[in-house]
Amino acid sequence: MDVRHQILTHATRLFAEQGYDGTSVQEIADAVGIRKPSLLYHFRSKDALRENVLAEMLAHWNAVLPGLLLKASTEERFDATMRALSEFFIEDPDRARLFLRETLDRPEQMQGMLARFVQPWVELLGGQLERAKRQGLVRPDVDPQAYAVEVITMAVAGTAVIDTLQTILPDDPARGNTRTRHARELIRVARSSLYTENEGDN
Repeated sequence: MDVRHQILTHATRLFAEQGYDGTSVQEIADAVGIRKPSLLYHFRSKDALRENVLAEMLAHWNAVLPGLLLKASTEERFDATMRALSEFFIEDPDRARLFLRETLDRPEQMQGMLARFVQPWVELLGGQLERAKRQGLVRPDVDPQAYAVEVITMAVAGTAVIDTLQTILPDDPARGNTRTRHARELIRVARSSLYTENEGDN
């Protein structure tokens, strides 16, 4: 793992745990095992580092998820699509925690990021699901764009607090660990609220 990637990884974790204001550049440098000037060689300021952390996370969505989500209008592809969305956060819950924290702490700045990285493919998905509605595959009362936003919200918020919720959603030998149970139920809820009964039986 190169130094730049290490900086972004540790910054994501610390910003998620302590918040942007509660984390110093020195703490991030110490976590990486480099000197502060070395960190500032890669990122000129703490604010630039934050922007790169968020941009890299959202750029992953831009590169991978649109192609997957556009296939979600048929249930055959839906579970794989939802697994990709949930696993992106579950494999590193700090992504979800940071996303949620930044949305609450800096809503205006996050609106700009979301408009740049997320809004275009939410609109694409909305168009795709509208066509699926006309074909009778998707429930007629579904608001496609709002549906996409709600699924993202469930994935982010649920994953951000999943470790805390282990007390009330414990590991279960028959059903899997907490994160597996969360992801499976997210997929089931998202699927059942989208498709018509006939499509759901396929």
